[in-house]
Amino acid sequence: MHVQEWLETVPAVAVYALVGIVIGLESLGIPLPGEIILVSSALLASQHGDIDPVILGACATAGAIIGDSIGYAIGRKGGRPLLAWLGGKFPRHFGEAHIATAERSFQKWGMWAVFFGRFVALLRIFAGPLAGVLRMPYWKFLIANVLGGIVWAGGTTAVIYYVGIVAESWLKRFSWLGLVLAVLIGVTSMLVLKRKAKKTAAAAEPTPAPAPVGD
Repeated sequence: MHVQEWLETVPAVAVYALVGIVIGLESLGIPLPGEIILVSSALLASQHGDIDPVILGACATAGAIIGDSIGYAIGRKGGRPLLAWLGGKFPRHFGEAHIATAERSFQKWGMWAVFFGRFVALLRIFAGPLAGVLRMPYWKFLIANVLGGIVWAGGTTAVIYYVGIVAESWLKRFSWLGLVLAVLIGVTSMLVLKRKAKKTAAAAEPTPAPAPVGD
C-alpha cells in the first residue's frame, strides 16, 4: 500500500491534520517526507470530494509557516550547540559540511535563502533553525517564511489538484508519477547540496605546511 492508498482509509479531518503536522515537523527541523504527503493528499483531493483542496492547502501552509517559526525560535535560543546536537542525531542532514553550505547561502542571499529554501528538500528541513542560529532579523525571516510557505504549500496543492482533475482517467498512473517525481526532486536537490557541501568542506581544510628542506 503506497501513501495515497493509505490516505484513502482515513477521514478528511485526519488528512488535514496529518499534512499540517508532518509539514510542520519537517519545517521544524525533523527529516520527514512532507512533500510526498502533500502531493499524495492533493491527488487524493482531486479524486475524492470529501477532501477540500482549499482547506488542505491552508493546513499545509499553516504547518509550513508555524513549523519554520518554531524552528527559528529554537535555533535563536539554542545557537550553535543546537546544530551540534542535530548533527549527532541526523548526521546525513545536519553534518558540518551541510551546515557550512547553508550558511554560505544565507550570507549570500539572506531572505531569499529562506524563501527558496522551502523548495529544496534539505534546506526546507533546517532553514528555520539555521536562520535563528544566524540571528536573522525576525521580521525579515517572517516575510520570507510566510511568502515561501504560501507559494510552496498552496502552489503545490493547487497544481497537483488541478492536474489530477484534468487527468482523472490517468489518476492512478499519475499517482505513482507524482510520488516518483516528488522523490526524484528531493533526492536530486539533496545530492546537489551534498556535493556542494563536500566542496565546501574540502576548501575549508587547512593546507598542510611544506616539509622543511634539509641542508
